[in-house]
Amino acid sequence: MKSHPLASLAIMASAAFVHAQDQSAAASGAPAIISTAARILGAIPDGVPPPVALPRRKLVVQAKDVLETKTHQQGGRTVTIRKIKPLPLPPPPVPTPPRDSETESEFRRLAAAYSETHHNNSLLFLGATVFRSADAPPRSLVRWWPQNGGEAVTFWSSADFALIAGGINSFVDSAGETHTIFMSWGNADLDRLTKFRAAAGQQDRAPVIPAFAQGTASFQFEGVQPDADELIAIQSLHDLYHNNLAALTSAWQGLERARIAREAYLKAHPPKPENITIDYWRTEEPAAKGVRP
Repeated sequence: MKSHPLASLAIMASAAFVHAQDQSAAASGAPAIISTAARILGAIPDGVPPPVALPRRKLVVQAKDVLETKTHQQGGRTVTIRKIKPLPLPPPPVPTPPRDSETESEFRRLAAAYSETHHNNSLLFLGATVFRSADAPPRSLVRWWPQNGGEAVTFWSSADFALIAGGINSFVDSAGETHTIFMSWGNADLDRLTKFRAAAGQQDRAPVIPAFAQGTASFQFEGVQPDADELIAIQSLHDLYHNNLAALTSAWQGLERARIAREAYLKAHPPKPENITIDYWRTEEPAAKGVRP
């Protein structure tokens, strides 16, 4: 599955892990597993909130400079609109001078060299349902919509795709392709679904989940089979999951702790609408040429 080449020079082409073939998938009827070497791009989130941004500098208007004031009530807050005397503004930034031909040529040379050694970037549009029960490990039903059209690919996986959703945003596969993941996902509690259907007198229609061998994360396709590039990406994603399972699990636990703490804080301190003040002024002097008002 191909896309447009990256223009960025930031991604370094090196592989981090080399993995052996998984024999169990072949025995269960899945396509042959490809030996891969892949790496996650960027850090795995750990649930620690980012540093608090410094408050933005506020505009201070003296009372003598306020010409007109109007107030409105909106959603439990007061919106104040004030017409004020014109304030002096800083001069517009000086335009960046154009690159000289030597710098431009060097940039193009580096970009061309990068394109020669780096493959394309693709977007993985995924949807996943993670089935959970008390007496079995999680199993994921995943659907992949190819970026360039075509029929969707569906597969069962022994990987917990909730951990992938929380920890892997982009990765490089064994062929050097860069992938960015866009995934919607949800949990399905099989025990609760069974009890609910039994209480409602409905026949249990739990999905038939294939059996997976313990150990390395593996997968089985349903219906449409992937092409060679797609298979490499899927296998690489599972290898990354398997080799980073401890870090992904820890990251997920951190994210859950942060979510629970945030919900508890908001419950104890429900946010209140803040009052807003909007200042404006008019001037009869035209703006300088090329400068937007």
